[in-house]
Amino acid sequence: MSGSASDNTVQPASFAFTAENLAKAKAAIAKYPPGRQRSAVMPILDIAQRQEGWLPLAAMNAVAEMLDLAPIRVYEVATFYTMFQLKPVGKVHMQVCTNLPCMLRGSDEIVETCKRELGVGLGETTADGKFTLSEVECLGACVNAPVIWIGDDYYEDLDADSTRKIIAQLKAGEMPNAGSQTGRKGAAPIGGPTTLKTIAGGEA
Repeated sequence: MSGSASDNTVQPASFAFTAENLAKAKAAIAKYPPGRQRSAVMPILDIAQRQEGWLPLAAMNAVAEMLDLAPIRVYEVATFYTMFQLKPVGKVHMQVCTNLPCMLRGSDEIVETCKRELGVGLGETTADGKFTLSEVECLGACVNAPVIWIGDDYYEDLDADSTRKIIAQLKAGEMPNAGSQTGRKGAAPIGGPTTLKTIAGGEA
């Protein structure tokens, strides 16, 4: 099978959802009309990945069986979307956006800072297995570029200093505050909101 899985990745012989995750998978299938269960393939793959930390072949085969799909149909989805990891990744997976808006705002510096601080290159995992550094396509937060995706959180408006601080906190076992690292509120202009600044009775 093609994709990001490496030839030397050790594949487990079998996969089974935990009782909790099996219930989540069944709930995902139930959202779709009878005969349309294949529409649940992405959420169920996500459940499998959250359980294992990555998507082994056995998990993809189990998803195919659950949805009554040919395994290749599941492989096609898993190899197309970079959100699915076909080889083991570190406990902390740092995914740096290097698409055009992020690159224009300095994502190359963010990548180099991550490489220096972690001691690994793109697509590599630290010797202790804690960090994996990856390059990803657009994360859809262009107005808050540059962006790193870690777990379920985006870290936005980054520069070299804020990136170093985030990595230091993660190495110390702390969870950095997600979102803008400059204090920007949401996707408001850097200088603050310019419209809708007041509400009835005072400032917004």
